[in-house]
Amino acid sequence: MKRITVLLVIIAGLTLAANAQTRYVGGDISVLQSYDDNNVTYYDQNGSKIDDVLKYMKSEAVGWNAQRVRLFVNPDRKSPNGSTDAQVCQDLDYVVRLCKRIKAEGFALMLDFHYSDTWADPANQWTPAEWLSLTEEQLQTKIYDYTKACLQRLVDEGATPDFIQPGNEISYGMLWGKYGTNDNRCYTNSPEANWTRFINLLKQAVKACREVCPQAKIIIHTERAGQVNVLTSFYTRMTDVDYDIIGLSYYPFWHNSLSTLSTSLNQLAAKFPDKKVQIVETAYYYQWQPDKGKGIDYDFSSTWPVSAEGQAAFTRDLITELNKHPNVEGLFWWYPEENGNGPNDNVSSYWVNRGLWDNNTHRALPALYVLKDFLGDQAHVGTLNTDEDNMPKNIYTIDGKYLGQNTNALPHGIYIIGDKKTVK
Repeated sequence: MKRITVLLVIIAGLTLAANAQTRYVGGDISVLQSYDDNNVTYYDQNGSKIDDVLKYMKSEAVGWNAQRVRLFVNPDRKSPNGSTDAQVCQDLDYVVRLCKRIKAEGFALMLDFHYSDTWADPANQWTPAEWLSLTEEQLQTKIYDYTKACLQRLVDEGATPDFIQPGNEISYGMLWGKYGTNDNRCYTNSPEANWTRFINLLKQAVKACREVCPQAKIIIHTERAGQVNVLTSFYTRMTDVDYDIIGLSYYPFWHNSLSTLSTSLNQLAAKFPDKKVQIVETAYYYQWQPDKGKGIDYDFSSTWPVSAEGQAAFTRDLITELNKHPNVEGLFWWYPEENGNGPNDNVSSYWVNRGLWDNNTHRALPALYVLKDFLGDQAHVGTLNTDEDNMPKNIYTIDGKYLGQNTNALPHGIYIIGDKKTVK
């Protein structure tokens, strides 16, 4: 009787919450598996050793509920320009290992397809080496088959993505061809045929996503948050593409001020009111920021000092701004797991110094603990304590329907698991 009473009390308190927008906060933790494989030690902000970083990210102290992982076709650590990058290691086997762990811990999973053997971004969208000889028709078939096969493997392994990005920072198209070519790029003044080619490829990738993961949300990801006209022009061209969410990269040192971001978000809400927005990449330096013009475009160090405290201040201010925009539902830090052990080792060829662990001390930085504030009330999923400490972890819908005890099988929503309200 007591258990039923507890359940009814929780249900009554959650009626309004059930209709609230679910928010997601987390990071692109694509290198974490490599850090773990190399036994790199992580510490919390107080210097206590963290035995399992994923569990710690899920804990009340950090409070994340989502993670992002990238996937290369045949990752080549030696890039086309001759440099070596140990962070380019995410082949399908690697990604399956990491994604299984992410899902087992109860996170929402975002899979980020880099349709390349190396970094795919606005300046680099090079076709995988094995695909270079394909005709345009064959390339459309290949991107469909490849996307479908990768997703099916993840589904079969119990790591079904909740969000899928078919392409990374594809502001100017993707699968341009061999390294250095100017063909097939999609700028504002590019031939219309280039855009048609790009959109046809994108449609094939999305088709595969819908077939294998029909419950997953499709994200189209760009990084023109600092150029509102380019940004809105791009998504206007995406009208005939089947997708759910606008994904943005926003780094202030490349994309300008929070007021610039605000303008972009307002325009997206006005022009594309049916699309939610997620900031799928953001970060700020805590040490050793490059000089303006030599790695960054804008210097905001007078606003947010290049320090641990400055990084946390940026994070708070970013969340404050995002909270003004009801179309924004996600916030992901890029490479939060960076933790030294470099350069010239098996994990990282260089230090980026924008992560959420200090490369020198291996301790967590304050910004790690700030990010959960983006979730608002959702971050404080309350626990209704009883004296039945050993109560089984039975799962119920908020209207009292029993769902068993397998959390991995749950779609997104609000549930009662044991005595806890849980947002999945």
